[in-house]
Amino acid sequence: MSKNETVVFVGDDVTRAGDWAAWFPEDDVVNLGVDGDTTATLAERVDAVVAARPDSVVLLIGTNDFTGRRSVEQVVRGVESLLVTMRRELPGTRLLLQSILPRGAELAPRIRDANRHLRQFSSTVRAQYLDLWPALADESGDAIRPEFVDEQGRLSAEGYEAWLTELRPGLERLRDEPPMSRPLSVLNVPYDID
Repeated sequence: MSKNETVVFVGDDVTRAGDWAAWFPEDDVVNLGVDGDTTATLAERVDAVVAARPDSVVLLIGTNDFTGRRSVEQVVRGVESLLVTMRRELPGTRLLLQSILPRGAELAPRIRDANRHLRQFSSTVRAQYLDLWPALADESGDAIRPEFVDEQGRLSAEGYEAWLTELRPGLERLRDEPPMSRPLSVLNVPYDID
């Protein structure tokens, strides 16, 4: 596995609170996580991801869309639009899309539906897909394990460790893939993600 790569972690507060530089010390890590980020707000700042000219992008986004009562279709289209933009603007960059994390049981069917669509779509833009649901869901499979969240509902140290157990080998597999050498030809059709 090659090291000393620029890796951009992008997403919401779960990403922002991660200690990525400590967890991946041999890489040049850029943390572009922002509290409360949604697919729409990330679309407004995707230029920061492009400007970093990363070797790899690790994306986790969508949970705040669901808590903001967005439909499955809106969330999926928002993530798809982000991936299309990144692939078009960063043709040589490896993309790793992570599944939307489990929340409460009431959101589980919608999040699972979105994740199913995103898993299928990721290959069309030559992105790897990492399913975090099995590692973080409780015994029922519908909610995040209680020990993986703190009193404020944020990911706990145990939650990050469970995530990293999946992410480390996922990032290694991503690095084994050759980067794309030319832009992917895709339609530039803006999605209505509001």
